[in-house]
Amino acid sequence: MTTQYSFSDVKAHNDNKSTWIVIHNNVYDVTSFLNEHPGGEEVLLENAGKDASENFEDVGHSSDARELMVKYKIGELVESERKAVKSKNIDWGTYSSDSPSTSSQSSFKSWIIPISLGILATILYRTYFQA
Repeated sequence: MTTQYSFSDVKAHNDNKSTWIVIHNNVYDVTSFLNEHPGGEEVLLENAGKDASENFEDVGHSSDARELMVKYKIGELVESERKAVKSKNIDWGTYSSDSPSTSSQSSFKSWIIPISLGILATILYRTYFQA
């Protein structure tokens, strides 16, 4: 059985000594991950004791990052405090490598915009500054 926590439990863990966050109704203790987080510990500390689902999705984490989350999951929110999770989101707390994944699509999408912008910047630079 999965341990269940209330938001008041989560809110009590909001500093660098004990950092809990909620993502898609799952509770994660990311204290030991603070120094390893690629975006810096500040990002996690800003979301400490809060629901970070929207911020997590806005960043566009990789499938590797989502897989790593399993290691830090300590429980779930109590039923009465859960928010509806959009159907496109996957419960990464129960992720396994056997699960169907759209990582190739999301990986492609995460690269196409930066590459397109780089090509556009190169064309503009050559057009306007190397006449």
